[in-house]
Amino acid sequence: MTEPSALERTLAKLRPLLPARFRTDIPIVPVVRLAGVIGVSTPLKPGLTLANTARALERAFAMPNIRAVALVINSPGGAAVQSHLIYQRIRALADENKVSVIAFIEDVAASGGYMIACAADEIVCDASSIVGSIGVIGGSFGFDKLIEKVGIERRVYASGERKAMLDPFLPENPEDVGRLKAIQHEIHESFIGLVKARRGAKLDSRETALFSGEYWTGQRGQKLGLVDAIGDLRGVLRERYGEKVRTPLIAERGLFGRRWLGVSRGEFGSLWNGSGIAEDVVSTLEARAVWARYGL
Repeated sequence: MTEPSALERTLAKLRPLLPARFRTDIPIVPVVRLAGVIGVSTPLKPGLTLANTARALERAFAMPNIRAVALVINSPGGAAVQSHLIYQRIRALADENKVSVIAFIEDVAASGGYMIACAADEIVCDASSIVGSIGVIGGSFGFDKLIEKVGIERRVYASGERKAMLDPFLPENPEDVGRLKAIQHEIHESFIGLVKARRGAKLDSRETALFSGEYWTGQRGQKLGLVDAIGDLRGVLRERYGEKVRTPLIAERGLFGRRWLGVSRGEFGSLWNGSGIAEDVVSTLEARAVWARYGL
């Protein structure tokens, strides 16, 4: 056995003096928190979109000497496109940097939230977490009878016979509903294909309700193959990488390098002028309704 050189001995003595982020002997697993309804924003709580998560993800994967990247997910789902865009960015960064990804689910990772979790190589959750809801949903209201009752006439001027399709102030047209369901079916099939590609043989093929939109607790989800293990971020990472593992939280930065405290840059206008108040109220109610589907 050869003895270490003078340079190696010097470096060993200097290593404890280096900041922890530059030390190769201390495991680093950056953490990115992905929380909220996907694509639906409220005045003080912007929803998850690729625009407001991409920078934090890129910073996490760019950190030197990392062992993995941890995603802390708490989302009931939301916009299908934004869910897929975030999923794709995570997979692209993981493949480019050859870094494994571990998803840690808190209260819920359902629908689009579960799609994002599938970007990870491993999914960990609490026994009481809510997972699944692999489906597509859309909703509206019908006001045609109400406006008729109060004596209001709805006038629509459009070019294109389907331009006013599913207008909530017009009577429902079964043909239009059929077209919407056909679109939902395409999105649902794409979602199913993604889950099958990522989870593979782990999924319980005997469970016919797996892609029905139903959701389960984390404990049941593990048996169905939707998640890999029951645990929490601190416990799992310490067990895997040692007691000294560092888990820096990578947050989106805003003005002057500071983190935006729950407000996205594009929403300042709606906070300070009255024209956006109605939209903010609607967005808040929509977000609340999505969480309520899972008893949260």
